[in-house]
Amino acid sequence: MTFAKDAEGKEDPADTEDIIDVVVVGAGPTGLLLAGDLAAAGLSVTLIERRPRTAPNLTRAFAVHARTLELLDARGLADELVSTGRRIDRLRPFGGMALSFQRLSTRYPFTLVTPQYETEKLLERRALSTGVDIRYDCGLIGLRQDRDTVTLDVRTSNGTSNSASNSTSDAAHDGPPEAPRTSSLHARHAVGADGVRSTVRTALGLPFPGQAVVRSMVLADVRLAQPPEELLAVDSNTDSFAFFIPFGDGWYRAIGWRRDSRARDTDPVDLDELRAIARTALGTDHGMHDPRWISRFHSDERQVPHYRSGRVFLAGDAAHVHSPAGGLGMNTGLQDAANLSWKLAAALHGHTPDPEALLDSYHRERHPVGRLVLRISGALVRAVMASGPVRRTARSLGVALLPRIGPAQDRALGLVSGIGIAYPPPRGTHRPAGRRAPDLALTPGPHGQRLYEALRAGGFVLITPPDRTTPPGAPLTHVHWRTERRTACVLVRPDGYIAWSAPRATDAELTAAVAAWLLPASRSAGSGAAGGGPAQKA
Repeated sequence: MTFAKDAEGKEDPADTEDIIDVVVVGAGPTGLLLAGDLAAAGLSVTLIERRPRTAPNLTRAFAVHARTLELLDARGLADELVSTGRRIDRLRPFGGMALSFQRLSTRYPFTLVTPQYETEKLLERRALSTGVDIRYDCGLIGLRQDRDTVTLDVRTSNGTSNSASNSTSDAAHDGPPEAPRTSSLHARHAVGADGVRSTVRTALGLPFPGQAVVRSMVLADVRLAQPPEELLAVDSNTDSFAFFIPFGDGWYRAIGWRRDSRARDTDPVDLDELRAIARTALGTDHGMHDPRWISRFHSDERQVPHYRSGRVFLAGDAAHVHSPAGGLGMNTGLQDAANLSWKLAAALHGHTPDPEALLDSYHRERHPVGRLVLRISGALVRAVMASGPVRRTARSLGVALLPRIGPAQDRALGLVSGIGIAYPPPRGTHRPAGRRAPDLALTPGPHGQRLYEALRAGGFVLITPPDRTTPPGAPLTHVHWRTERRTACVLVRPDGYIAWSAPRATDAELTAAVAAWLLPASRSAGSGAAGGGPAQKA
């Protein structure tokens, strides 16, 4: 155990730290969802964020896609978030192309447009309600690990934790502000969800290879004298690209890019430049005025080679970053969190035959998804920026054909929405294992009447005909099909993906399949498990 140290380096024996189950670094959407899941599973969780709690967090994301809404539904949060925004029923990437989200088989066949701060506000409230210790104004300055623990050195600027759960007013503290202090947190695991400039990733010595794909984009929050008829106004031509999306309170986020611009991120920018870009790309600047802020930025495509390093994991923008095309960034990070949280909880609670194999599966499942998202967003931004007759002709051909080819349209919508993302089936299993579970209808009961209501218990859900016995000793929710004609048995993971299924199964076969996922190795072996659980690497 390490004593905290004051600004002069003196140890403070009153400020010792017990070993925490998980420390999460970064209180953006990814870190908040992950921390809330872990605390809901009964783990001790500390979430640190370098920003003061009162500091504004730039809204970078607006789009919440269908798969993310399903995951929030499994936590009882989706409907409240939907009420904060507006729905987009069609994806219009460029050139008049329109792809209908109504083709998706989901409870949420649309993209929700809502500012990132609405998502964060909802997730922070949930995290606090589950017992997460959120410490704002608490920056990571060092990290090291051994076989059993992770030690995180942190610094607070005013000598307090600035905890979100502490309702005491700053005015109640008399006297001059305290000097910055450093201290250490000790955890069984740590997760870096601290963004593109991740301190956790740097401390681990992990590279972040990639390149800049879009340079000198102009970004501003503005008011519009003539708002666009479409909720999302976006278009491009050979020279420029422009994009408007509403906050919902009269402000709009405006983004513009001009092909011939060579300006650096630090070069001055004014509203006239953005107006000119919008008029070139859209034919109008919609009467933009009164910017509350304006700046330049560039967009990278990067991905860390490994999402796990010993007892430390990376998620969200700390692990992968790409262009804003498609609105995939925040959604991918939230889905990273949903994949990792239940695996950490199962490993720490001993509810898995092989904890290390289960934790390794986070990288094995999510790294290919991150790579796919980089390809999708990269293809979209390159299509928007297409130059030269060959590339422009190819884009025009795609605009004309894609909406007319049903399977191709469904594939595109499935990837952008996340509904079509699947993981490889574990060895010894077969499809649909690894695929997203739809919101299946269940016999009404204490756990609801559909699958994503049953998932709100936070664990595995076993769906069977009513004559099947609940496997003994396994921490899961056992529910039944709404129709008695269905004979299949399906085991669904906490993140809403199918772990195992069979057209029919005896009680003994059910017990073996469940044990392969949920029981310690000794009990799993005793049950004759052959359900293709996490100990069997794909």
